[in-house]
Amino acid sequence: MSATPSGTVGWARRVVGHTLFWPTAALVALLVACAVASPGFLDITVREGALVGQPIDLLRNSVTPLLLALGMCLVIATGGIDLSVGAVMAISLAVSLTYLDGATDPTNPVTVATAVVLGLVLGVAVGAFNGTLVTVLGVQPFIATMILMVAGRGIAMLITKGQITTVTSPPFKALGAGSVLGLPQAVVIGAVVFALVALVVRRTALGVLLEAIGVNRESARLSGVRARSTTWTVYVLAGVLAALAGIIYGAPTMAADANNIGLFFELNAIVVVVLGGTKLDGGRFYLSGLVVGALLLTTIERAVIIFQLPSTTTNLFKAAVLIALCVAASPRARGWLASRRTASSGPRRPEAAATTTQPSSSPSGASTASSSRASSAPPRPSTTTREVGA
Repeated sequence: MSATPSGTVGWARRVVGHTLFWPTAALVALLVACAVASPGFLDITVREGALVGQPIDLLRNSVTPLLLALGMCLVIATGGIDLSVGAVMAISLAVSLTYLDGATDPTNPVTVATAVVLGLVLGVAVGAFNGTLVTVLGVQPFIATMILMVAGRGIAMLITKGQITTVTSPPFKALGAGSVLGLPQAVVIGAVVFALVALVVRRTALGVLLEAIGVNRESARLSGVRARSTTWTVYVLAGVLAALAGIIYGAPTMAADANNIGLFFELNAIVVVVLGGTKLDGGRFYLSGLVVGALLLTTIERAVIIFQLPSTTTNLFKAAVLIALCVAASPRARGWLASRRTASSGPRRPEAAATTTQPSSSPSGASTASSSRASSAPPRPSTTTREVGA
């Protein structure tokens, strides 16, 4: 009879102690609160063959932070960080739209594909630059990536000549605003890219190598791991993903504003990584948690609008939710909750109480207690030694 409650309690503790429990609980709570404040919040309809509604918008808007966090997570797993992803978004979008602006026919699919490839190549170049500074020259990742974080927008301004570059290209716009089989095209692209990266990382030795480098780079090198080339590769991958995120983010408006595109998005990427359960000191990482983190971050931003809060309080509201989640998921908070559950678990089981011998004031009682303690004492080890091998 007592096995079932004990098993249920153990299962509940495992669920609550899971890395993604509190972020998922916060996401569900925010969705419910938004649905209460706006009764049609969770409605999804079909319009012109495409799904529309607030949940679909949340999925679409989550693609950009998800792609940024995907590259950031791999970099953090190696013990590094990439602060240039926001600037890479601005540079890649500036390159793509500047090429389309100067093209004879910006609506030509081949021209659009070329513009996208140019933006991605720029991401490769930036990632290679960051990786070279970190792995070859030995510059600290924080400093190495901060260089492009500061200078990247200046590069984007040079590309656009200080102007907001705009084009009219329906095929390019479809990358961020189109639909495929009723789903937003941006969501499809994000899902495919995420699945490919997760497949490569988890089905090959790359994931193990990243964790080994993050835990102890020198030990990994002595074990035969090519720490430099592996680290350089993840910085390149982070640059490509940031470039793709910039193209998808700017495609619906078809405008490249070098001053504002991707501004502070590197911080959002780090937040998504942390919400997903990955620690900033490197080592073990969780790709599945990035999906929950990206959805939670996007829902927080939408909740500010639903609750009709001033736009100036967006970051404050976001910070309050994030602080609460970080505190709830911290090891000390979990330990405190576990100790409270243990303290409030009630009296000991009858079996445990029955085995405890109560002291007696009578001589016979003392003799009985002594004999009970003697009988319950563990047997003394044998003094005979045995040879176990040379």
